Amino acid sequence: MPPITDPNVLVGLATADDAAVIRVSDDLAITLTVDYFTPVVDDPYWFGAIGAANALSDTYAMGAVPVAALNLVGFPTRKLPMSVLEQIIRGGADKAAEAGISIVGGHSIDDAEPKYGLVVMGKVKPDRVVTNAGARPGDVLVLTKPIGTGIISTAAKAQMAPEAVLQNATQVMAALNRDAADAMLSVGAHACTDVTGYGLLGHLREMCAASKVGARVSAQSVPVMPGVYELAEQGFVPRGTHTNLEFVNEVARWDDEIDEVMRLVLCDAQTSGGLLIALPQDRSAALSDALKKRGVMSAQVGVIVDEEPGSVAVTRD
Repeated sequence: MPPITDPNVLVGLATADDAAVIRVSDDLAITLTVDYFTPVVDDPYWFGAIGAANALSDTYAMGAVPVAALNLVGFPTRKLPMSVLEQIIRGGADKAAEAGISIVGGHSIDDAEPKYGLVVMGKVKPDRVVTNAGARPGDVLVLTKPIGTGIISTAAKAQMAPEAVLQNATQVMAALNRDAADAMLSVGAHACTDVTGYGLLGHLREMCAASKVGARVSAQSVPVMPGVYELAEQGFVPRGTHTNLEFVNEVARWDDEIDEVMRLVLCDAQTSGGLLIALPQDRSAALSDALKKRGVMSAQVGVIVDEEPGSVAVTRD
C-alpha cells in the first residue's frame, strides 16, 4: 500500500490498528473499519449477529462510538434458500440495533459460500482516540473475554463440539464489546486492541511492536472457554491458529513447561473476541470494578515491559 500523507488521517496503516481514524474537525474524528467472514456457527441468525458484533468491535477498541453500518454479503443463491439469508441479515440488524445504530445499506454478491459482515463508521474526539500504540512499561494487560472460539468452531464444523460448549462460545462471540469499551474509557487506558484473527498473542505482538515495548504473559491467568483444551488435544485446531503460532514464535520466549497445546490455545484465531487493554497498574482495580458493574468478565493476563519492541515472554504461572 502507498504511504498515507494526509495529515487528517490520525490512524492509518502504519501500526496495524483496528480501525482508521480521520479528523474532520478540531473536535470530531470518524473511524472506519470493515470485517466479514464465512460461517462460524450453523445457525444463520447467530452467524449474522456474531458477524455484526465482530465488525463493531474494531470501533469500540478505538474508544469510538458506532454511528452507522453497511452490510457486506456473499450468498450462494442457487444452493441455499433466501430464507437463510434473511435470517443472517436479521441477526446482523438486531445486533446493530443493540449497539444503537442502523444498517443503512450495503452490497451483496452471488458467492459459492455465505459470507457476512459490516462496514462500520464511528465517531470519537481526536484527543480521545485509543490506539494500539500507547502501551507503556509497567502497564498491566487486561482481557475482557475468554479465548478458544477458533478451536470450538473448528470442532463444530466436524460436529464434534459438545452442545453446551458451542452454545457458550456462541453467546461469547455475539456479545458486544460496548460495555468493556465504556469501562475502559471511564478509567483511562494507554492502549487497546480487540482479539480476533491473529489470536491473543498475535494481537499483543502487534500492540508491543506499535508501542515499541515488550510484554510478559502468564498463561494460567488467561481465561479459556470450557472444552477448549480437550478439543485442541483431539486435533481440532484451525489452520489460522497454527499460522498465528508461527508468527508469534518469531518473537516469543516460552517457558519449557508450556506444551504445544497450550501454545496453540494462546494463539487461537478468535472471532469477536474481547478487548485487550493496557493501562497503569494503579488504575487496574478501578477498571476491574467498572467492568464488573457492567457485567463484563475480566482477567489480568500480563504486563508491559521495557524490552525489545514486539517481544512477548510467556510464563506458565
